Amino acid sequence: MFENQPKGLYALALANTGERFGYYTMLAIFALFMQAKFGWTESQAGQIYAIFLAVVYFAPLFGGMIADKIGYGKCVTIGLATMFLGYLGLAIPTGADAVGKASMFAGLACVSLGTGLFKGNLQVLVGNLYDDPKYSSRRDSAFSLFYMAINIGAMFAPSMAKWITNTYLAQYGFVYDAANTDPRYLEALYGAYGLSFGVACVSLILSALIYFACRGWFKHADVTAKQAAKENDNNVEVLTPKQEKDRIVALLLVFAVVIFFWMAFHQNGSALTFFAKKYTDLSVGGGMRIWFNIFSLALIALSVYTGFGAFQSKTSKNRVICGVVTLALWGVAIALFLGMSNPTLAQPSDFQQFNPFFVVALTPFSMAFFGALANRGKEVSAPTRIAWGMFVAALGFGVITLASTDLISPMNLGDKTQSVLSPSWLISTYFTLTLAELLLSPMGISFVSKVAPPKYKGLMMGGWFVATAIGNYLSSIPSMLWNKIPLMYNWGILIALCLVSALVMFALLKKLKQMTA
Repeated sequence: MFENQPKGLYALALANTGERFGYYTMLAIFALFMQAKFGWTESQAGQIYAIFLAVVYFAPLFGGMIADKIGYGKCVTIGLATMFLGYLGLAIPTGADAVGKASMFAGLACVSLGTGLFKGNLQVLVGNLYDDPKYSSRRDSAFSLFYMAINIGAMFAPSMAKWITNTYLAQYGFVYDAANTDPRYLEALYGAYGLSFGVACVSLILSALIYFACRGWFKHADVTAKQAAKENDNNVEVLTPKQEKDRIVALLLVFAVVIFFWMAFHQNGSALTFFAKKYTDLSVGGGMRIWFNIFSLALIALSVYTGFGAFQSKTSKNRVICGVVTLALWGVAIALFLGMSNPTLAQPSDFQQFNPFFVVALTPFSMAFFGALANRGKEVSAPTRIAWGMFVAALGFGVITLASTDLISPMNLGDKTQSVLSPSWLISTYFTLTLAELLLSPMGISFVSKVAPPKYKGLMMGGWFVATAIGNYLSSIPSMLWNKIPLMYNWGILIALCLVSALVMFALLKKLKQMTA
């Protein structure tokens, strides 16, 4: 799994882990922050949330175009600095007035612009490492590992936001209460949320330190097609105009399909968070509590890797060591679980940690499964995985649809809550959606890296994020319909879109294979 990978991969992955930790700490509570500070409805908060996500993921298109001209590393550096200014602006305390809104939107603009310069170009650098024939066969596994590193940062983010929130509220004599609308409580709550944004500033500093300290490991990959041509680099792929056109068209077709996956998937910070707030029992008891101890989850995720090591190690000594470590990790995880209060009080943002946890824990299984198929000569192409990912995403929303069968719809519930559902419904939904994500996202990025014409690498990677941006903006539709239609109809729209997208992707498979040959 980790063998025969260039060390530049680990430097770039760790740099991205820190940046994503800050970003997802902010994202975990962003919609709740807007509701608490400005009194916005689910529809209003969900729309701003979706617009922000859309801009964040649209910006890499311009970041890629700029990087193809001036270099990927320069754009990453400028992006880090710009994001820092954005998060700093969000973290500065302001009132719930026009100045507060202006400060928030200015900070969001900087975060979006900085992400556009940073995100896609960092991934181009990863892909360029695998243009070397020595590593080319490990490109897919590399992006799976890179994606896992992203989610390590995302996994701890909601717990960090929760800890800051609880600590800050306690100073004012409050505990988190989703139904509390007292102005003094809300002022303390959005103050806590604002403080959480400061975490992103610290994590960006750590990312920058890793990036610059280890730059020598990947500096050779910071080469555009024009620069490579000047250096007469023999590793640069030469394509005919028709081949370039076919590859670009193939990528655009894939981008069009994945729009609807991201529309469905990014309900985690809006509709699914509102669902957790309104309908899920946040007083968690019994064995279910372990899901809300991030340190137990982290140890369990780590035990997956040591467990794989116990089976894959070449010596009996290493197998024994990995086995003992695995048992020890489970022992500590259980001890931490037993030390939790019973019941324990969860928060709506806590549920966002399940997706990255499942990504980290399931990545080795995914790599092992598809690696075994490849070894048998039955390698599954990226477009095929994307098609199946869309189908699995539909199943995920089928789970939440079943949970919604007997619930009062938001339009009839109003400001009240119906906290009757077990957290297991949302956990199961996140599990299924994560399976879909593992089929689609890391393989999609790898596909873009492999298929994109050399002189358009930055632009095409930006195109992948533009598709994500459009999907993120469309993710506001369920929030806009939140108080207007029954819950089951809302989820049904997402199921239908995922199923239609899956069918379209399956229909395109033969054509895509011909165009990218």
